[in-house]
Amino acid sequence: MKLIAQSENIEDFLDSDFIYVDKTEYIYNLTKNFKRVFFSRPRRFGKSLTLNTIGTLFEKGVDPYFKGTWIYDKWDQDKYPVLHLSFLEYSKTDIDEFKEMFSLSISDFAKTLGYDDVVTSRNPNRAVIELFNVLNKDDRQIVILIDEYDCQLTANINNPPLYDEFRNCLRDFYAVLKGKKQIKFMAVTGVTRLKDVSIFSVGSDIQDLSYENDYSTMIGFTRAEIKKFYIDYLKQGISYEKEKSTDAVSDDEIDELLDRIATNYDGFSFDEFYKNKVFSTYSVNIFLQSIYRKKCMDFGDYWYSVGGLPSILMKYMESHNLNIESLLSSEIAIPYNDFVNPTSLIDINENVLMCQTGYLTLKSVIDRNDDVILGIANREVRTALFSLIGLRLFKKNVSPYDSDRKYILELGTADDIIKLFNEVLAALSYDKYPVNDEPVLRALLQVYLLGKEHDVRVEQHNSKGRSDIIVNFPERRVVLELKYTDKTSEEQKKLEEAEHQIIEKGYGLENLGDRELIQIACVFNGEKSKRQITMYKNIEKA
Repeated sequence: MKLIAQSENIEDFLDSDFIYVDKTEYIYNLTKNFKRVFFSRPRRFGKSLTLNTIGTLFEKGVDPYFKGTWIYDKWDQDKYPVLHLSFLEYSKTDIDEFKEMFSLSISDFAKTLGYDDVVTSRNPNRAVIELFNVLNKDDRQIVILIDEYDCQLTANINNPPLYDEFRNCLRDFYAVLKGKKQIKFMAVTGVTRLKDVSIFSVGSDIQDLSYENDYSTMIGFTRAEIKKFYIDYLKQGISYEKEKSTDAVSDDEIDELLDRIATNYDGFSFDEFYKNKVFSTYSVNIFLQSIYRKKCMDFGDYWYSVGGLPSILMKYMESHNLNIESLLSSEIAIPYNDFVNPTSLIDINENVLMCQTGYLTLKSVIDRNDDVILGIANREVRTALFSLIGLRLFKKNVSPYDSDRKYILELGTADDIIKLFNEVLAALSYDKYPVNDEPVLRALLQVYLLGKEHDVRVEQHNSKGRSDIIVNFPERRVVLELKYTDKTSEEQKKLEEAEHQIIEKGYGLENLGDRELIQIACVFNGEKSKRQITMYKNIEKA
């Protein structure tokens, strides 16, 4: 059985006999149909491997790296030198050092072509002009690949002066690339799509393919690709779970496992027509590797722990308060122009930024006459999103477990549950996220519960009304009816209202099965000296 790689170098797949999910047909069409392209994707989605694959094809051809792939007998390009620039390698805090390192990369590349002492400028735009001048004299062409073009910009989202210096430097660099015949092919990748960098300006000749239908599955795994290339791992996981041989695994069982993998890791759409979706490549690979290593199936949350805590969001949240209630919505409407033409990281629509970093994804077509709808892709990202928000909301972590590492909501008493919630509410950053009404209170508790991987339903409908919060476990359901006041004199009345609603409307009874039902009416007093649940009642069954 071939092993699963996490390499960004196509040569490693041959040398170590790793599984390679064949994306070469996309790359063939990309290089045939376009001269210069850009595409954005979240971290850990395979941008770097895609660029490395393009570079290997142009620089070394198909032998021996692409035997057995779609492109092997179709690639007919001549070989070209490849200038591969990764902005992750350059300074993010010093513009002069950045220019120096950037220019030296161009100079070093020129030397590999036999042009010693030709590139001498320490300004990147001048350095590339010097390179182009000597290439022009010899009638030579090169391929340019730029990875993480926005690295310096995202690092300085809270430093506008330095952000502007990096932006101006990049604009000057891309301006001199326009129309240059010395470029055979060019590809640029990054996380964000920003119109204040001239690769997207009216005068640019770089095609933005970030949401192009034809290339929407070029990066990321489709369900069919997982079933084709990882079939041995799927069968192995089922054999461990059901204690049967891999030969006895049925196609229906494989499809059922793929459904579960999809719930956790699928749902990302980079398609203008909202037809195609892809799985997170990193999460799928790590999940399948864990089957091989642990000999069991463990649907872990890998997005947050490794790929899902981008510094750009952490920096953004240092200077901006997220609209939590909108993020809790299943559908978030964004004006078309805000989505398609984000100008600068300094004033980007926060939900567009969440989409570009992978915490939200397309949930509709991109139509210039309508809003663009965004939402959360899958369970893993939902947990990651609210874990991230929790870092901003709460001054400290509040454990959801008791001393025996058991969920308090699942096994504790009503007293234990209210004590937990008061610890959570005491940890809130009230200066940034004040609790002024019931919807905010409900949203903040929901963020905490979702970040701790609880199965939470908010404003769950039944035939008689909507409960505030329902938390489901295999053998228990906890129902909370919340009331808000900032007056001690109103607490008893509010508690009676909450109790009456639970009893009259039968909150939590729908599809209960044989689970234990805990129904708690509670009152939060938002007065500055209290800020806690001051009264509560466990509703006893009649």
